[in-house]
Amino acid sequence: MRLVEMDLVPDFILRIGIRALLKIRLMSMAGSLEQQLERKMAFVQELKYLPIAVQTAAANEQHYEVPTEYFVLVLGRHMKYSSCLFNSSRDSLEEAENNMLALCCARARLSNGQSILELGCGWGSLSLFMAQAYPSSSITAVSNSSTQKEFIMKRARDLDIHNLQVITADMVDFQAPDTYDRVVSVEMFEHMKNYQELMRRISTWIKPGGGLFVHIFAHKSSPYHFEVKDETDWMARYFFSGGTMPSLDLLLYFQ
Repeated sequence: MRLVEMDLVPDFILRIGIRALLKIRLMSMAGSLEQQLERKMAFVQELKYLPIAVQTAAANEQHYEVPTEYFVLVLGRHMKYSSCLFNSSRDSLEEAENNMLALCCARARLSNGQSILELGCGWGSLSLFMAQAYPSSSITAVSNSSTQKEFIMKRARDLDIHNLQVITADMVDFQAPDTYDRVVSVEMFEHMKNYQELMRRISTWIKPGGGLFVHIFAHKSSPYHFEVKDETDWMARYFFSGGTMPSLDLLLYFQ
């Protein structure tokens, strides 16, 4: 692992290792359709008795309290920490960021004048994009990181944005100060556990006729926890402590 961190291992060897670990994961999901459904339903029931999220301090340290200067170097202009959309091979990173931000707004059915709550705003890519695209809207963003809030508010001042506020809070304890036309969340639900309680809370933050938009990465059929079982569990140990891999249909069990 030390050699990997020092960038001394060629990419083709890294890919071999990644494929081997993926094969182990797929083998753990094997079984008949009945067995897979039984595991999924057991997972759903387990989540209902867990806290909203676990190991939030570790996740914050691994991701969000890392010096912002590092992410300025490796991310695009929008500082988008989640996925981008390359419509063609000619798209730049900035264009790919913009493509995905615009698509999220379209799928969330945002319009000017709405009140919008973003849960898990990262470095403000979507919050700042929405604030500029919908100047008559009021945007409230929630982050677990004080350094993210500082970065976002400075960029908002630089861009002369006045319709955005950022709240620093742990989602385990967060209670929205108002109700909203839209609640949006991009790649934050993967840090959550008790979706039943989370969805119940969110339902109380949405105005009548409002809506929730969730962008989430998912396995096509089999949800699982990111757990440290041995030294091969690098993601769970160093990058995604307390994380969840949802299945495509997982949130439907908590409506």
